[in-house]
Amino acid sequence: MNAPTKRVEIIPAKRRALILEHLRVNGAASIAELSEAIGGSQSTVRRDLEHLVEGGYLERTHGGALLVPPLQATFEREPSINAHIRRAEKIAIGAEAALRLNPRESVIFESSSTVTEAVRAAIMRDLSLTVVTNSLDIAQLCASVPNWRVIMPGGTIRPGTNALAGEPGQSFFDTVHADVCFTGAYAVTGAILTDASLEVAALKRAMIGSARRKILLVDSSKFTQPAFATFCDLSAIDEVITDDGLDAEQLAALHALHPKVTVVPVRGTASFG
Repeated sequence: MNAPTKRVEIIPAKRRALILEHLRVNGAASIAELSEAIGGSQSTVRRDLEHLVEGGYLERTHGGALLVPPLQATFEREPSINAHIRRAEKIAIGAEAALRLNPRESVIFESSSTVTEAVRAAIMRDLSLTVVTNSLDIAQLCASVPNWRVIMPGGTIRPGTNALAGEPGQSFFDTVHADVCFTGAYAVTGAILTDASLEVAALKRAMIGSARRKILLVDSSKFTQPAFATFCDLSAIDEVITDDGLDAEQLAALHALHPKVTVVPVRGTASFG
């Protein structure tokens, strides 16, 4: 029997992330170019493009596609695709963030894909932790660690995600006093942090308010126009950890707004995985 080809091995979410990454670098591409770049058939690429157009990621062109920034402030990326976008950056940021944890601390892990990479890195450190998370995926990862106590705050599973939001979880954080909170953001615009959803923004605000140290984990693509709902100001954050994809002007502006910024090196590494 022949060995499986690359086309069979790549799951749809990763394949679609590869398409988005190729278009991010090149702006536009034909179906033939995308087929060659990701190792999929042209018919598969066409189906993926239709999925991404319907999701608001792309505009179709004659014989190809064009990457356009989402115009809707409430645009939300599919979690399965988002997890594969800027993967190298997220892994590097997560590895750096895990170094901020100390034995016997209580830590809030918000449900973003970058925070998930911090969880994976923290598992390798063999610390005793009390973990609070609204993410079913993160909770499942943490439950495999014998010396971690895992608490979920409750709430309603948001459609299309494995994350909880709303009550009773939001009120739960009024009663919690954690050592540290790791959170992501949909967008960082000047000094404000935003999310595309009002209910997610409200939960992030509650999480940040219940922790002594607050650490923001965002890759360089998140420094962009604001999403729908503000949940925090940079002044409430103790440290920003990002990657070296920020240009000099963006980095200078960030340093001007926040005294503690950690930039992890990633350039030259593939941004998907």
